[in-house]
Amino acid sequence: MKLIFTCFLCVFSYAAFAQQHGKVTIIKDPLIDSIIGKRLELNKKVVAPTVKRSGPVVAQVGFRVQIFYGSNRKETFQEQARFKSYYPKLNTYITYKEPNYYLRVGDFRTRLEAQRLMNELRPLFPTLFIFREKINAPILEENYD
Repeated sequence: MKLIFTCFLCVFSYAAFAQQHGKVTIIKDPLIDSIIGKRLELNKKVVAPTVKRSGPVVAQVGFRVQIFYGSNRKETFQEQARFKSYYPKLNTYITYKEPNYYLRVGDFRTRLEAQRLMNELRPLFPTLFIFREKINAPILEENYD
């Protein structure tokens, strides 16, 4: 009798605590899809490459000029667009180190080249610094004179 009661109790408890597979319904605002679409569209415009390289990208230690830093992402991209309107051929790099975004420009082999750009940018951008970091080596122009 005890065995039958124990078996009955086990079967009943298994059925009572068994999980049923259900259906998940996601409820979201339709504006989320439009916002995601707009963000993707903006990223395509901002991240478009300006200089096409032929050959491999070689990294080396060089210098870049930091023209902007701040905690507002939108403001950082606006400054990048403003810089690109003045110097469309120079590469720009945005990095995020919590809590700030840093906008650095150029791939200079020497500090002197970076200093020249910094002197040109001084009237346009108030806070300028030169940083030594890994750069993408610029393509050298060959001169056969």
